[in-house]
Amino acid sequence: MRYLLIVLSFFSLCLSGEVTAQTSNDYSQKEPSRDGIGKIYMGREISHVMGFHGVAWLERDSREEEENTKLTISKLPINENSKVADVGAGSGFYTFRIADRVPKGKVYAVDIQQEALNYINNKAEKQKVDNVITVLGTEKSPNLPENTLDLVIMVDVYHELAFPKEMLENIRKSLKSEGKLLLIEYRGEDPKVAIKPLHKMTVKQVKKELEANGFKLTTNGQFLNIQHFLVFEKED
Repeated sequence: MRYLLIVLSFFSLCLSGEVTAQTSNDYSQKEPSRDGIGKIYMGREISHVMGFHGVAWLERDSREEEENTKLTISKLPINENSKVADVGAGSGFYTFRIADRVPKGKVYAVDIQQEALNYINNKAEKQKVDNVITVLGTEKSPNLPENTLDLVIMVDVYHELAFPKEMLENIRKSLKSEGKLLLIEYRGEDPKVAIKPLHKMTVKQVKKELEANGFKLTTNGQFLNIQHFLVFEKED
């Protein structure tokens, strides 16, 4: 009977949402807002993931100009031999542009949606691109080889990670000792950036979360119109 009461109590906590706070020191739960999942990490509600049905948005004709993609690619801290991971690659919009810059290197296109990886594989085959490798990740890990990467890039992705702490831990393992992590996020400080609030981030919030997970901000590039360009390295 005592065992039954314990099980019923746990079940009641699950229904009420209270179990999250009791079983994790890293995350808490609240009533989800319109664009969020109700899961809180370091004071920030995590946003909904944009599914692969949003491929048209990712590949929109205006994106190049809006995000100044050519400038972004030119500023990446890589060379022709670099090994790069595009985590949350989606349609591969950035993947293939990065691949052009690393003809003797590799680009790992990571996504948790097989549809996205199929799309990238088909595009690579049509364009005869042989330095792009697709990787099926999980919510907690990009499933990348350890101590391998010169750069990991996430473009408008970090705010959607369901398990940012775990993902950062595994990304850190995948980076070489001098490897870098680049986050590109819409500017949360600027109300004129016409993006839903949970899909934007402030530098202050990004720094707080990354520094808590063993990274230090080394570059705050302020050359993009509507996005942050934040480069982090591993803290010793």
